[in-house]
Amino acid sequence: MSQREHKKNAEQPTLNSEHELHSVAVNPRAVCNVCKRLYRDPKILPCLHTFCSDCIGQLEPFSVSSRRHRGGPEEGRGGEAVEEDRLAVTVTVLCPDCDSEVDIPPSGPAGLSIDHLALDEVFLETLVTNGPLGCDLCGEGGAESRCEVCCVNLCEFCCQAHRRQKRTASHSVQCLEELKSRGRLCRPVLCSFHPGQELRLFCQPCDLPVCLECAATLHRDHRCCPTLDVIDRHGDRIRELVTVRLRPRLEQLERSLQKVEVSQEALQARVEATASEVRAFARGYASAVEAHCVSLLRRLEELRVQRRNQLHLQKAQLQQALLDVRGGVEFAERLLSCGSDAEILSAKGVTLRRLTLLTESSYDPHLATVAPDDDSSISFMPREPAGEVEGYPVVGVIHSKTVDLSKCTIEGEGLQRGREGQQGHFTLVCRDSAGEQMARGGEHVLVSIVHKEKKNCTVETTVVDNNDGSYTVSYTPEELGAYSVWVCVKAQHVKGSPFILNVKRKFRRHTGTFHCCSFCSSGGAKEARCGCPGTMPGGFKGCGHSHKGHPGKPHWSCCGSTVEQSECLLASVLAAVSPRGHLRTVEL
Repeated sequence: MSQREHKKNAEQPTLNSEHELHSVAVNPRAVCNVCKRLYRDPKILPCLHTFCSDCIGQLEPFSVSSRRHRGGPEEGRGGEAVEEDRLAVTVTVLCPDCDSEVDIPPSGPAGLSIDHLALDEVFLETLVTNGPLGCDLCGEGGAESRCEVCCVNLCEFCCQAHRRQKRTASHSVQCLEELKSRGRLCRPVLCSFHPGQELRLFCQPCDLPVCLECAATLHRDHRCCPTLDVIDRHGDRIRELVTVRLRPRLEQLERSLQKVEVSQEALQARVEATASEVRAFARGYASAVEAHCVSLLRRLEELRVQRRNQLHLQKAQLQQALLDVRGGVEFAERLLSCGSDAEILSAKGVTLRRLTLLTESSYDPHLATVAPDDDSSISFMPREPAGEVEGYPVVGVIHSKTVDLSKCTIEGEGLQRGREGQQGHFTLVCRDSAGEQMARGGEHVLVSIVHKEKKNCTVETTVVDNNDGSYTVSYTPEELGAYSVWVCVKAQHVKGSPFILNVKRKFRRHTGTFHCCSFCSSGGAKEARCGCPGTMPGGFKGCGHSHKGHPGKPHWSCCGSTVEQSECLLASVLAAVSPRGHLRTVEL
């Protein structure tokens, strides 16, 4: 780095402090995004983002790799350029702006390209924001010009002297006001190896801009051309990549990004609208649920009053019945214990009529009838649909039906008849006092099947709650005989319990074919046999139409039975009556 650039960078901390002190709006192209200050020795990363050299050096390494590297030309003895092999360490960091992985040259941030445009922006920002500048040479007069080669601000007297000196007469001196009005600086780019020398040549083998001294020493064997001769070719290459390749892609990316942003806005709008709908639905649903809750509580209160009145009436009836029975019992006992024979006989008629009347009273004092309100007389079914309230479907129903054991019914032939080794079924239907089927399950149902003669012979039962007031009972008896079937709900027998179940031997199914004759069913096979007494001449072993012994109607080939829905007869005792009237054993 040249002394002028060091001096220029040394000026910047003061400028930065002034910017931070006065909180002045700064051109973002002149500020480093890492330190948030004006650029100091700005370097360009491979991803084309610019940061201060010190800021790049402070970035956390993402990865480190080592490899052999052929070093650049260095000036050896005799002024000759020499090359040497080195073990270069390449450090990879993440760009603070785009988060891309970029490699730092082995020489560190100093090996990166200088961003001269950023330096121009920094100086222009200094001119615009700092106001009047003093002369950097005499320190007395106000600066009016700037030498772009020496990078110093000059007053009018020092500017004239600067132009008269032979060493600085060729330097480019610009008016500060003109620089401010242009809004952009056009200053020469100086060589970092030879201070004061402008980069006017381009070394094609090294692909680097060089000064005259570099071309005469370090690059004397290389082909160096004026920058004006090669700028069109290299500029056109950059321009082609931008115009032909990247500009259409940039426009496409902008359109895609715009489309995504529109989609984001539409998504946000739709989400907000949907959220409003959800909130409105929740408010409406909450209102409907609250109304349904009030309705359920009102219904519950009505049931409470109704059942309370019923219980009051029932209590009064019981109290009156108790008084009547107690009075009759006390009178009869006193008559029998204290009365003489004549007294007993004289009061016999009225006493018997009263006691008979009390005995035949229609009022049933059974507990199931007396106290119908137990734990399940009034119940809440939270999952049962309850229709709609204000247009919203709601659930939750209060059931007030109570099982009346005298009204319960049992359906199915499996309660009276069963088969040995075969599963039997019957259904218990729980009903209320009105005879209507209960709409819910949950009752404690107990079914017990015990052999009437063999008390240790029981049948395992399975009760399935259908959740509609009905219960399916299944069982499989293993022995013949009569069984007692106890069907209890809430530990009390239903009406008719215990029932009598008769289990018969296992139903023998037919193993043959229900046919008209063996000749037809077998397609004329001579070996086909039939359980009927029919025979055919010609070596046929079965029966045939209109032949001897044919029953004259369809029958089973296994046993000869003419009833299609029947049990197969045992082969050992099977006998059929022949046309001659004697028994004939049938060969199967």
